Amino acid sequence: MRYVTNLPYATKEEEHVTIPMSDGVRLSARIWRPTSSDTEPVPAVLEYIPYRKRDLTAVRDSIHHPYLAGHGYACVRVDLRGTGDSEGVLRDEYLEREQADAEEVLAWLAEQPWCDGGTGMMGISWGAFAALQVAARRPPSLKAIAIASFTDDRHADDMHYMGGALLSDNLAEAGTMFAYGTCPPDPAVVGERWREMWHERLEQTEPWVLPWLRHQRRDDYWRHASVCEDYSAVRCPVLASSGWADGYSNAVTRLLGHLDVPRKGLIGPWSHKFPHLGEPGPAIGYLQELVRWWDHWLKGVDNGVMDGPMLRTWMQDSVPPSTSYEERPGRWVGEPHWPSPHIRQVTHPLTRHTIGPPRDPDGTGPDGDGDGEAMTVRSPLSVGQFAGKWASYNAPPDLPYDQREEDGGSLVFDSEPLTEQLEILGSPTVELDLSVSEPVAMVAARLSDVSPDGAATRVSYGILNLTRRDSTESPEPLEPGRRYRATIPLNGVAQAFPPGHRVRLSLSTSYWPLAWPPPKPALLSVYERSSTLTLPVRPVDEPDEVPSSPFGEPEGTPPLETRQLTPPEERWEVKRDLVGYQAELDIVKDRGTVRFEDTGIEAGRRAHERYTAVADDFTSAAGESTWTMAFRRDDWDVRVVTRTRLSCDETDFFVDATLDAYEADRRVFSRTWNEKVPRDLL
Repeated sequence: MRYVTNLPYATKEEEHVTIPMSDGVRLSARIWRPTSSDTEPVPAVLEYIPYRKRDLTAVRDSIHHPYLAGHGYACVRVDLRGTGDSEGVLRDEYLEREQADAEEVLAWLAEQPWCDGGTGMMGISWGAFAALQVAARRPPSLKAIAIASFTDDRHADDMHYMGGALLSDNLAEAGTMFAYGTCPPDPAVVGERWREMWHERLEQTEPWVLPWLRHQRRDDYWRHASVCEDYSAVRCPVLASSGWADGYSNAVTRLLGHLDVPRKGLIGPWSHKFPHLGEPGPAIGYLQELVRWWDHWLKGVDNGVMDGPMLRTWMQDSVPPSTSYEERPGRWVGEPHWPSPHIRQVTHPLTRHTIGPPRDPDGTGPDGDGDGEAMTVRSPLSVGQFAGKWASYNAPPDLPYDQREEDGGSLVFDSEPLTEQLEILGSPTVELDLSVSEPVAMVAARLSDVSPDGAATRVSYGILNLTRRDSTESPEPLEPGRRYRATIPLNGVAQAFPPGHRVRLSLSTSYWPLAWPPPKPALLSVYERSSTLTLPVRPVDEPDEVPSSPFGEPEGTPPLETRQLTPPEERWEVKRDLVGYQAELDIVKDRGTVRFEDTGIEAGRRAHERYTAVADDFTSAAGESTWTMAFRRDDWDVRVVTRTRLSCDETDFFVDATLDAYEADRRVFSRTWNEKVPRDLL
């Protein structure tokens, strides 16, 4: 990244500004704005997240907010109610109160003498969720949003329930927010009230995994703040981005296809990162793109920002399997609209463990007729140990590894070696004619690029809880032995398969620990010929419609100064005990202790996730998320330790959680939860 200091506007920073809410709670904001805005008002751009502006996001914030401020904007970073230095308690994600607060913040910004009355919202992940959800509420000052790594569907396409199957990231993210939501504010900001505010959070917080588990079906809990329920509610322009290595790779194209406002889409090779910080690379000059976006929609500059293709995306070249990549080779391609007129849906029958030649558009063609024989699989729990995380954060290396061992417990279909390059762009789809041996069962479908030496790189995947094949709102148990049709959408992707490689589809009945296994192992029967794989094919000779390098070099302002006091630790280990038959995935993400030189705060974060199972006992699956958050400066020395464990039997989930808070070495708060939540065809 190129750090720049010579910006068009001189800026100033207000480190702590309080914004009053209608119920008396005050939110804490950090504001960067042009010095000239004292007399020449500018538009305001809000980022609204729960991740502690004073320390834990301070370095990241210092790269992009001063940069945008230096281009003529008041950039406002607000801690959500109950986080960082804001008052109150954060009880769950995306609640009505959170969105009402955001509307009040925007109204407050629009009234400030340094604001010209127009606002925008930006962010990644929670910040992008917030911007999209608030846009659907149409606050009068909000003129445009720019969002990265988000979803419009909180139930079906978030870290909770993929295809109606429970994701382990549901536990992992709950553990993250259990820790973040119970950290104290900084006494240097809020004064002597810090301890009172802290204990209010400690006393009124419960593990977030509990409400998430109590809503296993798509219901009003998930419909709230899911913009897909009414796309027409969004009336402002939207710049939407994500990465193919991210768990949120699908929502960009859905917004492009369903919104009827000015919109642009951008999907790179990245994990869960802003595009200017993108890993795997190449990262891009995303902040320059934001400046153009805001200049047009907040300042009325006619700069051609809406020219060119609606979607720009990175067509990924073939790579060997790896859990981490510094760069993904490929090229930028553009599509004028979405759905794209260039993409053809090409359907292949699944026959005798092969992906057959494509069918004609009318469904006829090779192996297109007849009632084929059944092919069966009952996967061991070990299938899924090399799946990586649902959403890659690229630290520690968390992408899927070589799929050959996973394929050993799967039903595998291979194409013939390709005679020419094949490129796909969009969401592949698997349609199965199937039967199962149990009333609750799941299917995981994986699409891989198989090189001539046999190495298999996962390209995309999808999961379906078969009890929810027709409805995630009203699931029904399966009748063992009965034939059903089920459609499994895979995550969207842009991928090139070179000549000589094969396309592989792998089906398994477990995918642990990425997804929670069903109560019992099930035998899956898939009937050939009437089961298909459909690929969204982009013709290789289609013009790319974008320059080979359509983006500038990543830029930002110099990050604030920090010092690493203790080293970080990263661990991702798969362990197998061949005496007791226990398998374990052990993940450590420890940032070490970092000193922020501007405030003197020394902050440490350590997350430890552990997922275990014994042999093929599907009720032995258990996950555990432990977090330690520590903050220290002079005689202020505090620490929060949270632990959440999720286990099961055939009928229930069990949540065992603890929350401990310390001042120095003295424990000042402790609470334990032991809850049972019934399994609902899950």
